[in-house]
Amino acid sequence: MAGPKSSKPASSATTEAVSSLWKSYTEQTPDRLKFIDAFLVFIILSGVTQFLYCVLVTNFPFNAFLAGFSSSVGQFVLTASLRSQVNPENRSEFKEVSPERAFADFALGSIVLHFFVYNFLG
Repeated sequence: MAGPKSSKPASSATTEAVSSLWKSYTEQTPDRLKFIDAFLVFIILSGVTQFLYCVLVTNFPFNAFLAGFSSSVGQFVLTASLRSQVNPENRSEFKEVSPERAFADFALGSIVLHFFVYNFLG
């Protein structure tokens, strides 16, 4: 007993779904959120690069790796929080937080995060 056969192969359906998702993202996402998303991708690539370097090359000095990787993770969390607060679709959840206030919180959090990272380096 074979299941129902689809008219398209699975790879074609996946490609179509991804292209539809990308088209919807590029057309409906505001430029401000695209800029934040690009920064999030950069942070992910930076963290992955640091982790791969630690695993493949060396982890000496280990506290430098911990500081750099923690910086990437912390900055990602702060940036993701900023993105959720400035997203126009989330206005009902963040009524009392203006985009300017969200950015000020992000900037202050980033300064505090990097102060601790700098002190952790020694």
